[in-house]
Amino acid sequence: MSTAPLLDVRRLRSGYGASVVLEELSFSMGVEAVGIVGRNGMGKTTLCDTLVGFLPASGGEVRLRGERVEGRTPEKIAGAGIAYVPQGRRLFPSLTVDEHLAMLARRARAKRWTPEAVYELFPRLAERKKHGGAALSGGEQQMLAVGRALLLNARLIVMDEPSEGLAPTIVDVLVDVVHHLVDEGVAVLVVEQNLRAAVRMARRQLVMVSGRLEAEFSGDDLLNRPDLQSRYLGVGGAGRALR
Repeated sequence: MSTAPLLDVRRLRSGYGASVVLEELSFSMGVEAVGIVGRNGMGKTTLCDTLVGFLPASGGEVRLRGERVEGRTPEKIAGAGIAYVPQGRRLFPSLTVDEHLAMLARRARAKRWTPEAVYELFPRLAERKKHGGAALSGGEQQMLAVGRALLLNARLIVMDEPSEGLAPTIVDVLVDVVHHLVDEGVAVLVVEQNLRAAVRMARRQLVMVSGRLEAEFSGDDLLNRPDLQSRYLGVGGAGRALR
């Protein structure tokens, strides 16, 4: 007997006014980590914003555990089980780490992810809990953005460019967190410009080109094939893959 996917996106269309960015985009995923890679301007962030309700879909369907969620407000989509770690983190500069987490603490009560569990996952945040968002390093800000998303106790976490601007040691932490979440039964959709980071987070990679998902590869295929990197990502040289 087949198992229905956790997330099922069918013929999704979205854009800005008369400008269509996503065209008939379809994919599905289960409880796993899936990467979406592609050059700049291909529609990756538009996909993220449409999945979480910041941008309305103009066509198609988004189903979470079989239930259609496209067209709902971001709050209702979050309540249905999709959390978001946006590009740029979008923290409040004047709020402390504690205050950021306290905003969601009530709905996290007696669930897997609470502020205490976030501090256990990210000990550095526990050390900086009284510091404002503007006083945190880039890595600490990303930890806080992930921790805030975890407090929604979602079935799926969408991460847009999570490794952007981060030191390799912080990327290592994020890779471990993604694997840990999947082991606990939480799906993670990772949208990345950094191919190395994307492949470390997710073995399954979907390639976006001009608002469509054009191909699917394993991470090893993308890392070892300079022709694929050149064709789809604009990186790598003849005969030498990006490693």
